[in-house]
Amino acid sequence: MLDLENIKSQKYISLETYRKNNQPVKTPVWFVIKDDLVYVVTREQTGKVKRLRNNLQVKFALCTMKGNVTGEWVSGTAKILADQEVKEAVKMRDKKYGFMAKIAKFASKNKGEFFAFTILQS
Repeated sequence: MLDLENIKSQKYISLETYRKNNQPVKTPVWFVIKDDLVYVVTREQTGKVKRLRNNLQVKFALCTMKGNVTGEWVSGTAKILADQEVKEAVKMRDKKYGFMAKIAKFASKNKGEFFAFTILQS
C-alpha cells in the first residue's frame, strides 16, 4: 500500500486503464490526494473514460509529464464520482495546478463535461 502523503506534491501519475481485450493503455494525468484517495479529473469524451466504463481496474505510478514512470506501480479500483463530487474534485485540481488548470479547461472543453473518479488501492 503506497503512502499517498509522500506523493501529494508530485505533478503526474501514469494511469493504466484497459481496453475490452485487456490491452493496457498508459496515460499521464494530473491528480489530487484527499482523505487517502487519489482523485483524477478528465473529460467525458476521452479514451480513458470509455475504458473505465468497461473495466474499473486500474494501476498507477508516479511519472514525468511525458509518461516516463518514476515510481512503483500500484493496483486499484476506480470509483466514478457523482456530479457534486466532480465539482469538488475540479476545485481541488484547480487549486493544485493553478493557471495550468485554466489552460487545460479551455483546451479540453470540446471533450464534453468534466468527469472525475477516485482510485481505491487494492
